[in-house]
Amino acid sequence: MAPSIPEFYAGKSILITGATGFLGKVLVEKIVRCCPNFNKIYVMVRPKAGNPPEQRVSDMINTALFDKVKEENPEGMKRIVAVKSDMLESGLALSDEDREMLKREVAIVFHVAATIKFDEKMKLSYRLNVQALKEMIRLCKDMTNLEAFIHTSTAYCNCDQQFIEEKIYPPPMDHKRLDEAVQWMDDEMLQLLTPKLIDSRPNTYTFTKAIGEYVLSEEAANMPIAIVRPSIVGATWKEPMPGWIDNFNGPSGIFIACGKGLLRSMRADPNAVADVVPVDIPVNVMVSAAWYTAVKKPTTIPIYNVTTGGINPFHWGEMEDIIIPFFKYTPLENAFRRPNATVTHGQVVHEYWNIVCHKIPGYLYDFLLRLAGRKPRMVRIYDKMMKAMSSLEYFTTNNWEWANENTEALASIMSEEDNKVFFSDVRPLDWHSYLEHYCLGTKKFVLQEDMAGLPQARAHLKRLRNIRYAFNTLLFVLIWRFLIARSQIARNLWYFVTNLFVKFVRLTRLTSSRS
Repeated sequence: MAPSIPEFYAGKSILITGATGFLGKVLVEKIVRCCPNFNKIYVMVRPKAGNPPEQRVSDMINTALFDKVKEENPEGMKRIVAVKSDMLESGLALSDEDREMLKREVAIVFHVAATIKFDEKMKLSYRLNVQALKEMIRLCKDMTNLEAFIHTSTAYCNCDQQFIEEKIYPPPMDHKRLDEAVQWMDDEMLQLLTPKLIDSRPNTYTFTKAIGEYVLSEEAANMPIAIVRPSIVGATWKEPMPGWIDNFNGPSGIFIACGKGLLRSMRADPNAVADVVPVDIPVNVMVSAAWYTAVKKPTTIPIYNVTTGGINPFHWGEMEDIIIPFFKYTPLENAFRRPNATVTHGQVVHEYWNIVCHKIPGYLYDFLLRLAGRKPRMVRIYDKMMKAMSSLEYFTTNNWEWANENTEALASIMSEEDNKVFFSDVRPLDWHSYLEHYCLGTKKFVLQEDMAGLPQARAHLKRLRNIRYAFNTLLFVLIWRFLIARSQIARNLWYFVTNLFVKFVRLTRLTSSRS
C-alpha cells in the first residue's frame, strides 16, 4: 500500500524556491504543520535590502501565518534552513558547499520562484521565469535522491486558448532564439520588440510561463516532474486561518482601493468568471502532487489546472454586492471617500467614470494639499492605481474554461484522511463568507490595522458622508443660483421635471392604496 502523504514526507529533505513569496510562505507553513516528520526544509533566498537570507527567513516565520504551527510543531520550525542564492545569477549563485549539500540531501523540490508582475520587462521576466528554471533543472539532474520536482506555473500561461487542457502546449516561440536575444539585446531594444514577441498574449508573465513549461518538457522529460497551474491566487480559505494575505497583488489591491474609497469604477465583464482560487488549494495540490509523482511514478508529466470557475463559479459583477457593504460596516482607517464602486464593461463609460471619479477628485485634492503647503500625491496614486487596473483588464473582461481531470483524479486516489488534510475540492467554498474574510485579511494583515480602531474608522466614514451631503447641497444651490434662477428656459424645464416627478409619486401612491 502507498504511504500516506505525511508518511511519505517523513525523513525527507525538501528544497523550496520563492519561499518568501506569498505562495511559498503558505507552502512552507503547510509542510511544517501537516508533515511534521520531514528532515529539513531548505529555502533558497537572496540577500535583500541589507538583510542576509537567515534574517529574511526569520522575518518570514515571525508572522501571524506561522502562529499555529509554532504551537503544534515548534521543533519543525528549527529545521527550516536558509540557503543563500540568487535566481538571476549563473549557477543560482550557490556556493560549492551548498550545491553539494543540496545534491546529496534533497529528495523533493518545489520551484515557486518567479516574477508575477504583468508589466515586467521582457529581459527580467525571461531571466526569472525561464533561465532560472533551466538552472534549477541542471541542479536537480545532479540530485542523487530526487523523487519529485514540482513546478508552479499559471492557469493563464495558455490564455490565447479558450479551453485550456492539462497538457503542455507548443511554445509561443523558440526559447533558444529568445535566449540569444536576451543575451545581446539591451533592455530598450528588447522592450520595443516585446509586443511583437508576446503576440496574442497580454503580457510577459503569461508568455514566459508558457515557455517555461515547454522547457521542462524538453530538457527534463526523464525527471520526476509535475506542473501545478493555479489561476488568480487569493487569501487563505481555511488554513492556517481564514483570510490570511500579505500583499497588494490581484484582488487584494482591488479590495483595498475599494475600501479606501479610491476605486470607484472597475472595468470588467460583470458576467465573466472571477477565477480566484484560495492559496491553500494550490498549496495542497502541490504537496499532494509531489507524493503522487514519487509514489506512482507517472510516465508523462502530470499537469494540474487548479481553478474554481468550472466547479464553483463566481463572477466579477457579484463582487461589488459583497465588498462595498462589508467595507461600509468594517471600514478601513483614514478612507479617502466612502466605499462605492461599480463594475463597468464598456470602455467609454469606464473612461467617463475614471475622469469624474478619479482624475478630477485627484487634481482637486492635490490642489488643496498645495494650498496647505503639503506635497501633492493623489494624482500620482491614481495614475499608479489605474495602471495596475489596466493590466488586469484582459483577465476581468474575458472568460476561459479549464480541464481539471488530473486535479480531480489526484484527490480520488488519496485516502480519506489525506483528503481532509490536503483538501482541494472547492465545491463547498461559500464565496460571500470567503470574500468577507479576504477583505478582513487585507485590513488586519496587509494594512496592519487593529480592530480596536473600528469605532474611529466608522466615525470617519460618517464625517465623509456628511461632507458629501454638504457638498451636494452646496452644488445644488450654486446650480440653482447661477443657472436655473437666471434662465427662464431652465426654470421652465426645472418646473416641468419636478411636476412630472410629483405626479409620478402621487400616481404610485394612489395605485398602491387601491391595491
